[in-house]
Amino acid sequence: MPFLTTALIVAALSGQDPDGPIVTGGSERAGETGEALRVREALAYATPLPRGAPEADYPLVAWCEALVNGHVAVGESLTNVDPLDDEIVRLGKLEARDFRSALDAGRARQTPSTLAAADAAAAEARGLWAEVLANDDEAVRSQTFGLFFGLPGRCEHAARRVRENITTPPATLDEAGLDETGAPMAD
Repeated sequence: MPFLTTALIVAALSGQDPDGPIVTGGSERAGETGEALRVREALAYATPLPRGAPEADYPLVAWCEALVNGHVAVGESLTNVDPLDDEIVRLGKLEARDFRSALDAGRARQTPSTLAAADAAAAEARGLWAEVLANDDEAVRSQTFGLFFGLPGRCEHAARRVRENITTPPATLDEAGLDETGAPMAD
């Protein structure tokens, strides 16, 4: 899942042992440098979003929150879960709470059209889970829960940008010293 992948990236960029405990929950606590955050953000914004995901930060965060909450709801609908499923649900709730706090922090700064776009994006994302949640076959719900690949990496950056009222554009790959593949440019 992307939040786990992101944690591994943070670990590598901050010198943490990726095979040991990984500190997540913000660049300061993870020991991530500003430049490492800038590079990760450039990569996230250069990666195309899935079909239907909004491009603007605030609606994207609403979409991401709704996707995570839907995944959590599917996980909570299961009766035969293992400890890993419980951990995925726990982490999903934390991630959804983070997105909600960003939305709450940035709400007053949004235009009515942006708020409407966020509501529409969240409704669309919730709708993606509606059929799964309505399915009486627990095996189908369990399989869908296990197949959810997570969120685009841009979600966490959009949430931080909304929360911190960052209105400047994110760095491009070129500005971050990366080529179109995300690899460091040769000097």
